[in-house]
Amino acid sequence: MRLFFVILIISTLVASSFVGEKTMQIKQEQTIDSLGACQGVSIQNSKVFLYGDREVGMIREYQLSGDSLVYQHHEMKLTIHDSDIINHPTGIAFHKNLPVFIGNSIRLNKEGSLWRAVIYCINWEGLQKTKTLDGNLINTIDDDTCIQGTRPEYVRYQNKWYVATADYGGKNNEVRLYDPNVLKTAKRSSEKGVLFKKFRCSPWVQNLFWMADQGVLVLIQNQVEGRKWRFTFLDLEKSIATGSESVIKVIDINSRQDELEGFSFFNNRYNKGIAVSSSKKSNSNLLTVNW
Repeated sequence: MRLFFVILIISTLVASSFVGEKTMQIKQEQTIDSLGACQGVSIQNSKVFLYGDREVGMIREYQLSGDSLVYQHHEMKLTIHDSDIINHPTGIAFHKNLPVFIGNSIRLNKEGSLWRAVIYCINWEGLQKTKTLDGNLINTIDDDTCIQGTRPEYVRYQNKWYVATADYGGKNNEVRLYDPNVLKTAKRSSEKGVLFKKFRCSPWVQNLFWMADQGVLVLIQNQVEGRKWRFTFLDLEKSIATGSESVIKVIDINSRQDELEGFSFFNNRYNKGIAVSSSKKSNSNLLTVNW
């Protein structure tokens, strides 16, 4: 009973911070080349990493200058001995002093009904130095618990960090929390001790973003399969407690009809962020957020 009231209080505080009209607007569009189809963005301190599926899976580093991203001439190829290993990167789970994981969602048929999802534990510092996965691939995990694809992101729940991931599909989608210390040595996500909690969520989740001091998990989504932008803000505590997503706010950006792939805020004021799409043009977009 005490736990229930604690969750209720936390959920009330979280929800109250989202009261009123909230808007996300595209301030600046930019076309970034040499990414292939951009699949996501990871911001670590002042470094902006965009990742895509060019001729091989790859990550490139940028800096924000004014309203534009400037390439830092630092590219990492997700290859071993020139062989494409992470060909379709779909998430980078990074948190200081914890294992770094990169997701790979592989479509096995054109209908999209069969998928293979793999999570790789990576030596992130080594990858940045040598610029390939040679000697930097720590472990390969078959994410056989997933339904459609994998997109890892660190979240904090009850004072412990977990790797969250979500499915992309039209039905039966879930957000799952994995124990990173068990995951880093596992061969399959179905192994005992890997899966901690899960809850049902809405369709077409491309990526995740964790608003740490808000306790809010953002589902970066399409409104329909492969098209139109949607951001769904969830109360993580309440979602886990009820077993189904607890939606605080949904924001659609209907001016864009392409495939939203990833999003990250720049700071904990959550007033500026970058959204990326798989389009050939205007694939990097600076967003302003009115809370």
